[in-house]
Amino acid sequence: MKTDELWVCQLPVTEYREALAFQERIRAARQAGAVPDVMLLLEHWPVYTRGRRSGPGELPMGEAWYRAQGIDIVAVDRGGKVTYHGPGQLVGYPIVAIDDVVQYIRALERGIVAALALEGIPAARARPDDGPDYTGVWVQERKIASIGVHVQHAVTTHGFAINVENDLQPFSWVVPCGLDGVRMTSLIAETGRAPTVMPCLRRRVAYQIACALGRRQRLTSRARLEAAVGTVLTPA
Repeated sequence: MKTDELWVCQLPVTEYREALAFQERIRAARQAGAVPDVMLLLEHWPVYTRGRRSGPGELPMGEAWYRAQGIDIVAVDRGGKVTYHGPGQLVGYPIVAIDDVVQYIRALERGIVAALALEGIPAARARPDDGPDYTGVWVQERKIASIGVHVQHAVTTHGFAINVENDLQPFSWVVPCGLDGVRMTSLIAETGRAPTVMPCLRRRVAYQIACALGRRQRLTSRARLEAAVGTVLTPA
């Protein structure tokens, strides 16, 4: 299996737990050498995910209140703290083999910054000097993209989330990314464009992330990806 390729699979709006299970299957296949590096691009139904460093104060209203608003809550094994996913936000899950997790995160940040610049946000930047709590991509003091990864046997899961044309209000109901008082923003909030930019951004993000990782992008369907991973057992 070619290791210089990044298979990019575009998916529709997907329930979070379904996407997580699919990632785990792809990770097992990547570890077994059955597939090259893969990246899923999709959107989620409303959900708060709680990373390994999450604390109880990050959901101040209590879990029952959030669920009453139609927002699921899922504990995950990625780094980072609480973040929100919902329709209109572009989520990317690279399942790739890496040697250095810090360099990998920097590559994701570079790819996102490059894609946003092409969409009219040249001021987007990473903030590596501010420490791990500021991982992601920012526009001045406003956060536009979050990153949280998990590495198992040198293969990644989880990834990044870019606010594109999604409702930002659910971020105000929590302490997003563990940063009290942080202001979240989105592509349409920064540019004033109509909420029709997602298809173009999906293509740009796929290409720029592949370039940042030093991979050659290859588009693939879910059916082909399912066939490739279908015979590989996921570790218990």
